[in-house]
Amino acid sequence: MATGPRYFVPFRRRKEGRTNYHARTKLVVSTSPRMVVRKTNRHVICQLVRAELIGDKTFASAHSSELRKYGYTGSLSSTPSAYLTGMLFAVRCLNNGEGNAILDIGLHRACQGARVFAALKGAAEIGMDIPHGEEILPSDERCMGQHIADYDDKMSDLPENVKVVIDAIRKELN
Repeated sequence: MATGPRYFVPFRRRKEGRTNYHARTKLVVSTSPRMVVRKTNRHVICQLVRAELIGDKTFASAHSSELRKYGYTGSLSSTPSAYLTGMLFAVRCLNNGEGNAILDIGLHRACQGARVFAALKGAAEIGMDIPHGEEILPSDERCMGQHIADYDDKMSDLPENVKVVIDAIRKELN
């Protein structure tokens, strides 16, 4: 291992590939709340985070596992579940008086129609003001799960199920 006065040891989270400190600094300095979207192999998580001197504070959050109590029967890591989680997140933010944010997708790749942008689309459709371009968002058919219903006969009722969950989430909006 290299040693000496000119050797720079990178930050641990940078070495692990978890944090891009240059992008994070820009987001933190902006003083706007961030809509943090994280996807795992099984779930999608949306949080409204504001940076403070003592650390980041979370003001609202939604987890895709909460969709089960609204009657959602599909996968919790799919594009429709990300869309519904974004809607649920937006309802909670608007009920708390938070209406605008900046999207923070972390180290996830920004591909057109990705799940992180499905969550953004759900939040924007409920009424949150999040700057974005329309060309990056997934299509309505993908957000409703039509591509899954066409592929899998067992999930043929998914678009109707998504519509029922959307109605249930919209009822929570004050």
